[in-house]
Amino acid sequence: MRIFLLVITLLLSGCSTIYPNKNVQGMLVPSMTGETLEQKTITLPAVFDAPLTLLLVGYKQDSQFDIDRWLVSLDITETEITAYEIPAIQGMFPRMFSTLINDGMRAGIPKELWGGVITLYADGEVLQKFTGNENPNNARVLLINNQGKILYFYDRGFSVNALNDVRMLVKSHKQ
Repeated sequence: MRIFLLVITLLLSGCSTIYPNKNVQGMLVPSMTGETLEQKTITLPAVFDAPLTLLLVGYKQDSQFDIDRWLVSLDITETEITAYEIPAIQGMFPRMFSTLINDGMRAGIPKELWGGVITLYADGEVLQKFTGNENPNNARVLLINNQGKILYFYDRGFSVNALNDVRMLVKSHKQ
């Protein structure tokens, strides 16, 4: 079994293109299709109709560390924003193993949160190319409005200063 997992890991990691990071603040999120862990097909960014939505994007499993810090910090600071986790995976092999990957995520995420995880397989590369995927362990943080415009973008992992920037923007939009 370990050899099988090692082979899968090598196949998944060896099939990715590196795109240079870029600041996408002020741009519109491209249209993409993903699936929630509840197995509902979702079109981004059209599905987000709240005035503001926070997208926490991960390109590798190790991005989860940053995403978890963002989620805990948003909760602790009582930041009133709907946040979605967006695993964006590129390559043919991850699509082939999407059931296995999704089952692994379901095993580690409480069922009541499955609707807040939207995995991009076919369009994962679209998002990676859009933001860049250098330093892929870092989460990408996109605060968007209901038209899909990116009001804030951060791609250097988790930072208290970045959290405070997001909180300030959320607060200023509520006034």
